[in-house]
Amino acid sequence: MANKHLLQGLMKWLTRDPWRDRFPEILDSHMLPACDEVGLEVEDLVSTLGEGFFMSTVWACAFEDLLTREFSDGSNIVDDYLKRRGWKESASVRSYMAALRGSVVSLYEVSDIVRDTSFRARDLLRGGESILISERAATRSLKQWDRIAARVVRVGTQTLISGAVLPYEHAASEEVIEAWRKFEGLNEKERQDLADQLGQALGDAPIVDLTQIEPLHALSPMITNTWLIEQIDRTDSAVISNVRNAEGDEFLICTVRYPLEAGTTGDDIRTSLARCPELRQENATFWNWVGPGKPSGVQKGTPESLTFETWLDDGSLVLGGVELDDETLILTVNSRARSDLGRALLSKTLGSLVGQPLVETETVEQLMASRNAGTPPQQEIPEDQACAIIHDTLDRHYRDLLDQPIPMLAGKSPRAAAKTARGRIKVVEWLKLIENRTAKSGDNNGAMANHSFRWLWTELGVSDLRV
Repeated sequence: MANKHLLQGLMKWLTRDPWRDRFPEILDSHMLPACDEVGLEVEDLVSTLGEGFFMSTVWACAFEDLLTREFSDGSNIVDDYLKRRGWKESASVRSYMAALRGSVVSLYEVSDIVRDTSFRARDLLRGGESILISERAATRSLKQWDRIAARVVRVGTQTLISGAVLPYEHAASEEVIEAWRKFEGLNEKERQDLADQLGQALGDAPIVDLTQIEPLHALSPMITNTWLIEQIDRTDSAVISNVRNAEGDEFLICTVRYPLEAGTTGDDIRTSLARCPELRQENATFWNWVGPGKPSGVQKGTPESLTFETWLDDGSLVLGGVELDDETLILTVNSRARSDLGRALLSKTLGSLVGQPLVETETVEQLMASRNAGTPPQQEIPEDQACAIIHDTLDRHYRDLLDQPIPMLAGKSPRAAAKTARGRIKVVEWLKLIENRTAKSGDNNGAMANHSFRWLWTELGVSDLRV
């Protein structure tokens, strides 16, 4: 991402006439529609986002939009600055400013990220091949298949992105793509009518003839506002990812601790648990609690939710785990409903061998809050082994889904959808979505972020579309 300090001269020039009177109207166009949509005043918007985040996103997008604008008198701030003060800037800075002058913002899909070096970006609005972006800072936070709104500029031998970058969620990005398709369908008169409307909204700062320039200029404020509405909604609701288990129950970590009664030994527990067909012993101290086959009424995941399931090789659904630890038997499950069923099962199986259980619960929000507060996660097994377990769990989960109906694929299984040309396109969208969300669910170097889904692309015969 280009260094914002390269534009310090232009930012100071913004305080001069006539630019200081023109910029506020452009800034308003990048945020007032969103404020009206969500019912926020501008000061509340800044407070909600935080001043620093607001300046680096909304304000920066409006500023870069200003750099591309030609006003009714033919003037442009970059042209004006370079003519009067360009001699003070280096050749590279002048080239960068000139590149921004002719730039447009678009929506890009990110791939092939090389940390501290580069990534590839594919224009989701105008199409074409992906392009190599020389970049350092942004590569440390971008994930495979992320979608971003940005300006791509060519400076010398390098292709860069500007300083104003908006990280888009999938649903919001689809709204932008749909709006672009509708805009493309307008004839010249309809496009010019839209330009006139936008010009009136901006007072004395009309957009020039859209039949003669890149039409994406007109959609720049819309791209910012669409992103902004999603950000405000997400901040206000403070909703963490909608994670559910196989039955569709809300994800809730439930830990049930049974104290062993006096005189009860570990062998007593093992003997009793061995008589329970729902428990599969993995080793001397751990059992999987399983359910027969697939549960009825399963609510499969949607683009707005993540379904967490674990299956054994024989197709049994893992409902929880039971662990014998010194003088305590511990049941761990991921929903309140499973906690109730599990307690009933163990009480029936163990009877007087154990005492009254102590139940502890932790929501996703609480878990994330504890991590944000700096509470280190407990590491009971080596990191490489934990990573292998997580990867194996993910692989089993998605291998099972290959033959299951997926809402995003119009109710078809991935294998079935991949048999048609249109279905293959939908399968690729599905694969990119789950790969991107898995990468985002962990830290940059964690097991989730480093998991490879390439085998899924190969299995479905769409590896050639992984671009």
